[in-house]
Amino acid sequence: MVQENLVMRLPATNSALSDTRAGHEGLFAGAKAGALAGTLIGAAGGMLCMSMLHESLPYGMLSGAVYGLVFGVLFCRRCASPGAGLIWGLAYAFFLWMVLPAGLLPWLTGRNSMGVMDAARENFPALVGYLIAIGTPLGVGLGLLGELEPRTGRRKYVASRAVVVGGLSGAVAAGIFQAWMLKGGYFPLLAGIAESSIGGAALLHFVVAAVLGVAFGLLFQQDIYGYGSSMGWGAGFGIFWWFLGPLTLHPLFTGAGVDWSADHASELFGSLVAHILLGVIVGVVYATVDRLWVRLFVESDPIRREDEGPGLRTIYSLGWGAIAGLVGGAVSAPVMVQTGVISKLAGLESSLSLVPALALYLLGGACIGMTYGLLFREEGLSIGRGISWGWVFGLIWWYVGPLTLLPLLRTGEADWRPEAAASLLPSLVAHLVFGAATALTFLLLERRYSRWLLLDPRHVAREQRRTRPMGTPAPALWLFLLGMGVLLPILLG
Repeated sequence: MVQENLVMRLPATNSALSDTRAGHEGLFAGAKAGALAGTLIGAAGGMLCMSMLHESLPYGMLSGAVYGLVFGVLFCRRCASPGAGLIWGLAYAFFLWMVLPAGLLPWLTGRNSMGVMDAARENFPALVGYLIAIGTPLGVGLGLLGELEPRTGRRKYVASRAVVVGGLSGAVAAGIFQAWMLKGGYFPLLAGIAESSIGGAALLHFVVAAVLGVAFGLLFQQDIYGYGSSMGWGAGFGIFWWFLGPLTLHPLFTGAGVDWSADHASELFGSLVAHILLGVIVGVVYATVDRLWVRLFVESDPIRREDEGPGLRTIYSLGWGAIAGLVGGAVSAPVMVQTGVISKLAGLESSLSLVPALALYLLGGACIGMTYGLLFREEGLSIGRGISWGWVFGLIWWYVGPLTLLPLLRTGEADWRPEAAASLLPSLVAHLVFGAATALTFLLLERRYSRWLLLDPRHVAREQRRTRPMGTPAPALWLFLLGMGVLLPILLG
């Protein structure tokens, strides 16, 4: 009897072993293909980078090949699509720049005495070159290669949905900007491109925004799970397009010559803020329209109804967000008080006394926390992810609030000068602390409510749909967006 059971189990065991062996062989084959593709693309990208920086081409080819080989081995399995590959490539290029040109090379060449920030400013052209010539082609190239591989758990991709929803998102974002841009005659997406008439500039600005929206939908449709992540991806895409557009493509298009220096980037700092804000708007509109698309054309089966209505979830999210915002405001208030900018962030002059300014700041924190509850309730399912998305939320609000909305309320004009951003750096620290504390508090409140809902299989299914798969590019987005969003005001201010 025991012998019969062993014989009956042998086929299943052999099948499992063969599946495991096939999986390892497929992983090894994918790593080899990624290493080869990464080496070739990295060598070409290194030569392009060095030619733009007027450096040695053989050194660029060799270093680029090494960078590409490492990227292909480590990240080929994570580049499941061109959009995911782009984010991983940008984060990888940014990390390389921090370690090598802005880190080890000044120390090895004896120029570390000039200071960390001075060395980083001097090597700012290398940052642009790493992002545009190495990170972007590596990520997109391996993403195209990964698109050909069969993967389990891959979300369905619909190109028509990406084009329609993305184009509409870009058009709406351009419309929001348009009245403001026409009034001041300033079109930040066209920085570096001169237009003969306001009408022509407005039309071109609208077209560029629509194209950006379409590109956003095509690249990131499979990576966006909710309003908050869509905002984050939009802000990150806006930063990337600032490097690609105003700093690189626009000078090439006009024949002015590419200038990747930190001084020239400082002159275009207002365009950077505009790209971030446009990306945030595109992300919010895209998430809204895309969710409507899914409700109309995808989730039409009544069996997939949720265990509670969207109105009830919205009320809970607003309440938890308000409490979380109060906690975040209380935690970040000492930073605001110590730096002496709390009354200015309240939208008033410094003559406002401490207690009313603090009360107004806490009230504003509760209101901002409510927006976190609405936008990021689908994202922070663990402490690590929640704090990371909280940092993203705080960073976005720093660009939206102190740099844009509050100057508009006080003077009627947004202050996007690098000097203004430099003076507000202490509040940037406070916004990051606020975002982390708000996200953590919201997660604890939501978890307490969600425990008993897990008894319902419909809620379990909804939680599984909210969970990102292994290999998600979200960590790469956090590194790129937070690193660039914090570093650029410091370097260019």
